[in-house]
Amino acid sequence: MARCQSADTCLSAFLEKKSSVNTAFDRMDEQKLKCGYGELGVCCRLCSNGPCRVTPDSPKGVCGATADAMVARGLLRAVAAGSACYLHVVESTARRLKAIATGESPVRLRAEGALDELARQLGVSGGSVLEKAGNVADAVLADLYRPRHEAMTLVKRMALPKRAQTWEKLGLLPGGAKSEVFDALVKTSTNLNTDPVDQLLHCLRLGICTGLYGLNLTNLMNDVIMGEPEIRVARTGFSVVDPDYVNIGVIGHSHSVFAGLIQYLETPAGQQLGLVKGAKGIRLIGLTCVGQDMQLRAAGSGGAVFAGQAGNNFTQEALIATGAIDLVITEFNCTLSGMEPIAASMKTKLVCLDDVCKQTSSELIPDRYGHELELGQRLATLAADQYAARRGGVTIDIPVHGYADVVTGVSEKSLVKLLGGSLEPVIALVKNGTIKGIAGILGCSNLAAGGHDMTTVALTRELIKRDILVLSAGCTTGGLCNTGFCSPAAKEWAGPGLRAVCEQLGIPPVLNFGPCLAIGRIEIVVNLLAEAMGLDIPQLPVVISAPQWLEEQALADGCFGLALGLTLHLAQPPQILGSPVVTKVLTQDLEQLTGGKVLVELDPVKAANALEAVIMAKRAALGLEVPA
Repeated sequence: MARCQSADTCLSAFLEKKSSVNTAFDRMDEQKLKCGYGELGVCCRLCSNGPCRVTPDSPKGVCGATADAMVARGLLRAVAAGSACYLHVVESTARRLKAIATGESPVRLRAEGALDELARQLGVSGGSVLEKAGNVADAVLADLYRPRHEAMTLVKRMALPKRAQTWEKLGLLPGGAKSEVFDALVKTSTNLNTDPVDQLLHCLRLGICTGLYGLNLTNLMNDVIMGEPEIRVARTGFSVVDPDYVNIGVIGHSHSVFAGLIQYLETPAGQQLGLVKGAKGIRLIGLTCVGQDMQLRAAGSGGAVFAGQAGNNFTQEALIATGAIDLVITEFNCTLSGMEPIAASMKTKLVCLDDVCKQTSSELIPDRYGHELELGQRLATLAADQYAARRGGVTIDIPVHGYADVVTGVSEKSLVKLLGGSLEPVIALVKNGTIKGIAGILGCSNLAAGGHDMTTVALTRELIKRDILVLSAGCTTGGLCNTGFCSPAAKEWAGPGLRAVCEQLGIPPVLNFGPCLAIGRIEIVVNLLAEAMGLDIPQLPVVISAPQWLEEQALADGCFGLALGLTLHLAQPPQILGSPVVTKVLTQDLEQLTGGKVLVELDPVKAANALEAVIMAKRAALGLEVPA
């Protein structure tokens, strides 16, 4: 049986050694036969008359639904699910901020300055720090809980004014975010809405909810609770793991869930739990987005207990197979169920803190506001006990893996600080053609688009070679860090203009913004560029790509990018090609409305050619110098 390969050759070599361990890299081959109807989106199983499949000989379902109706309905339902996931995270973050503000929670706020800035942006005041924090949380929650007929009040405060005007003109300003999700599910049920255009517009509204609330507001509230990112150098890869410590792997998206555990582990009492078991202490090992968020903020939050980021979503099974992880804590998605038998064989305990990610063999210990330090102590105790119980009976095999000089901590603020207080240096470099433009390489990793991180790495290499600066957020970043693109030496892979910029600033050609949530931070950078240049977002020489998108959340992210007016590249299309209407709207017609469009291309060289062409067309329209 063929094993899926990774752009991270060290990871592939390690998996070859572990041939008895079944991971997603093995299961990919087992699932290589795909349903053609499902790929096109023309299979409907909403009612007992089905499942119905649309074909040229059978162009309608039993109810009369066409391919256009089926495909649009399936896309909207997927986007609603993805948006709901992000809204769950922002809701839980706002509720924690509220609990801190009322004194219910013992978690301390780490960045009062960030709170002041966020309060000003949202038009919120308060007589004290805690009152202000409570009012910010109330404003966010009020918008999430509004009925759909009431527009959310914070959208216009957060969006670029020109974008908000476009959204208002097109009827895209969303009502209460959770109501938008609720009605999307209603709209896509049996024998209801069959208008593909109406459903696509609803996708865009959900994209705005996702981006401004699920991404941006989660980031900004986490800045207040967990501390702001600062640029620094860090380690990534499996080599961050030291087997002499009690090692806790963390998986998920919601950084503030770990506030109590981090705060407890920073105390002598927290580390003593590991010391008395014969370990050097207790450390956290990052996996998926929550680890990248910890890495992003480790200069000011948890740096003494966070060992580093091991990898992205599809590296977690291999990391557990090293035998060096004593406890895995999950709190949200990107939790592969395939880890369960591996964890059992390695005597690694699984705990989840939210029932949305409950696995069969994991212990559910609910995260409760006000009990964060108690939870931290309980988790640390479980990990230390597991260390004592399993070490000596399990073979530990940690490969030499990753990089020790990854530049991390990049955010909209730390980037501006690095540039001397404004984005003018970047704007000047774009205007004179030293940097042709900017590409966001965003979102997930998958195994389908050429192999693990294969297309992401190949496309990124092509873009930087063409003097296009890459900003990365999501599991793409995990892959790019572990293949060297976020280390300074990667400048040698860049074109002459971008290489010179890297040498001058001491940065790599790929800027590591961290987790999927930081897609919102990149949007803020784009907003700042547009404001500084007096432009709307679609006019900028900026493109985005989710080359190896994986799940419904990625589709919601993509809808945010399309609402912003950006060209969005995907290596693989969503399940839409069965509908001529949906395909045409997303790849052509939408550009006349929001300015955004979808570009699908699997070949990384052809994709880079297409994205470069978009950037060059934007430059020409602005009258900027056209580099040779």
